[in-house]
Amino acid sequence: MSAHFSKPVLLKDAIEESLFGGKCVSLGVALRANLPAPRGYALPVDLVDAVAYKDESAVAAVLPLFAELAPALAVRSSAVGEDSVDASFAGQHLTVLNVMDAESMITAIQQVHASAFTAEAIAYRAKLAVEGEPAIAVAIQQQILSEVAGVMFTKNPITNTIERYIEASCGLGEAVVAGMVIPDSFRISSQGSLLEQVLGDKDVELVAIEQGETREQEVDQIRQNSLCLSEDQLYRLHNLALNCEAIYGEHIDIEWAFHDGQLYLLQCRSITM
Repeated sequence: MSAHFSKPVLLKDAIEESLFGGKCVSLGVALRANLPAPRGYALPVDLVDAVAYKDESAVAAVLPLFAELAPALAVRSSAVGEDSVDASFAGQHLTVLNVMDAESMITAIQQVHASAFTAEAIAYRAKLAVEGEPAIAVAIQQQILSEVAGVMFTKNPITNTIERYIEASCGLGEAVVAGMVIPDSFRISSQGSLLEQVLGDKDVELVAIEQGETREQEVDQIRQNSLCLSEDQLYRLHNLALNCEAIYGEHIDIEWAFHDGQLYLLQCRSITM
């Protein structure tokens, strides 16, 4: 493979969707707007292709990035055409969490690239009438080892009501996204008033344990029987929704996490029903 490929850029400089995919561009918008997204790099499609095919020059261009994001990072797919208004690829492509050395980061990029070419991913593209070969960029970011995380919709996906609908659980947010638990749920009016809070069945949490590995562990009874978000945290999520709506428009799906008292925006995209 030719050594002529694009270079990594800071996520905040990822602007062109055809090079960096929907997720990287969306995260770039967030960072340029000073929303609390974890910092990281965007790897363009041609560079990811080269790393996937083990081009030595491409690998050498990416390896130094780990040290800037250490001790742990997340490697996320960013497909061209992903997370658009018409097509959400949520759950179709791989995310590799808790990557703790540079060589494992390269392996994770290769795994993310390969996940776009599975039979399931190809069938999903066909269902959405997304034409052409998959074009996969990659976002590498600081890993947020959250104590509580989840998703927030600015339009209730169950009732179509204009309100914040939040699902939250202990540990890493993948437990909510992957349906491993029945999360706590909350409804907040678009003006910020708490409308409803429902205790879920969050008996397990997903935690980072070692290189590239996560583990389900039991949640203690006190946390199982308590709502995992405080009123202050709900207020901060409402404000994050306001700030995201100002940048991305209405009817958005937000992935978020709390770690050491800090709220992080992990992802923001249009709601697809």
